[in-house]
Amino acid sequence: MLQCATDPAAQLGKKVAVVDYVEPSPRGTRWGLGGTCVNVGCIPKKLMHQAALLGDRIRDAPHYGWEVPQQVPHDWRKMAEAVQNHVKSLNWGHRVQLQDRKVKYFNIKASFVNEHVVCGVTKGGKETLLSAEHIVIATGGRPRYPTNIEGALEHGITSDDIFWLKESPGKTLVVGASYVALECAGFLTGLSLDTTVMMRSIPLRGFDQQMSSLVTEHMASHGTQFLRGCTPSRVKKLPDGQLQVTWKDLASGREDMGTFDTVLWAIGRVPETRSLNLEKAGVNTNPNTHKILVDAQEATSVPHIYAIGDAAEGRPELTPTATMAGRLLAQRLCGQSSDLMDYDNVPTTVFTPLEYGCVGLSEEEAVARHGEEHVEVYHAFYKPLEFTVAERDSSQCYIKMVCLREPPQLVLGLHFLGPNAGEVTQGFALGIKCGASYTQVMRTVGIHPTCAEEVAKLRITKRSGLEPTVTGC
Repeated sequence: MLQCATDPAAQLGKKVAVVDYVEPSPRGTRWGLGGTCVNVGCIPKKLMHQAALLGDRIRDAPHYGWEVPQQVPHDWRKMAEAVQNHVKSLNWGHRVQLQDRKVKYFNIKASFVNEHVVCGVTKGGKETLLSAEHIVIATGGRPRYPTNIEGALEHGITSDDIFWLKESPGKTLVVGASYVALECAGFLTGLSLDTTVMMRSIPLRGFDQQMSSLVTEHMASHGTQFLRGCTPSRVKKLPDGQLQVTWKDLASGREDMGTFDTVLWAIGRVPETRSLNLEKAGVNTNPNTHKILVDAQEATSVPHIYAIGDAAEGRPELTPTATMAGRLLAQRLCGQSSDLMDYDNVPTTVFTPLEYGCVGLSEEEAVARHGEEHVEVYHAFYKPLEFTVAERDSSQCYIKMVCLREPPQLVLGLHFLGPNAGEVTQGFALGIKCGASYTQVMRTVGIHPTCAEEVAKLRITKRSGLEPTVTGC
């Protein structure tokens, strides 16, 4: 992630160094240059999601005249090797890019000595002191392990490990309700693996909850099992290598257990800040989250030390926001611009089997901010053309546009559940960023036949009480 600030700074004539080191996961997984997104996040996740979607396409194929055997086995080892090789090519590409732009790279674990000096330690224990006029912290975060569950650390894995497994994880229990939990459970189910999600409370906290419910409803109807309102209490390894998990149903108090091949913890992330000796530099953090407190210019409590990305308090945990924030910071440090990062209306997509893209406010946030009487919600179910011939279920394909009620009805948020949600949402994000109104969206000519054109057909409001009709070709 640090590269998003260093590359532009080097191009603008600054003398720049990158200090990067990956502490192996508790399972011993480690990776190369590029941060979470490249190695254990967006990139391998999207590729494995694509692998799962291909399984759906195989099932669709006979409807379109392809004589394809319906019992086609999936080879995890082959997929994993291809994904890991691509990631390694990106690692190498980052190294070459740094070298080409005269950025000095240090593979050392760094911590502050004072506000201008950091000390880096190599794997072999050799120390290096580096001093700088400006320091940017972009250490990101790592998956959280539960500390109160017996056997959790010894026998569980996280998203730091799942993409680097050489053998199939087999029957898997995913613990958590985050987007990481649902994305991983989604592609595991899509790869024909027996997958269960254990959720303590609501799915996709912080997202629109109607959309979140539709996401899990679709997953459940396509093979993912859910244990709702449950928390695990113990993970025990059996003599045959399987993992026996004991959990408690919070509503009834009843205890139950099951056996799995893999337990994947996806219960949140913690910032990589506690080993940085930030107190020696005078950098303040939130004592509860351990994230670094920053202002609108990404500056910490020490004016020449900055923090971007997941390690900074109050910032979206999304790679593109960190990338843009780093680029703008580099330009400001070099006197090329005074522009600040705008964190409003940042689009994102949850790559569950039926993808969920959104930009702007959820319905709950809009009502809380403006009052229910000032919010209008337009919505519709729709049937993608691709689903028709293949006779696929489109029950959860749904679009919701949250607007101010007063004309011209400024769009506050757009929520899209369906195929290629990221591509659809990215396009509409520009309009919403520019202050699009409902009237302007309705005057936009759709590209036919696409799922995206359904956004420009939204006519029925929730307030009307009318059931939204299913649109489509």
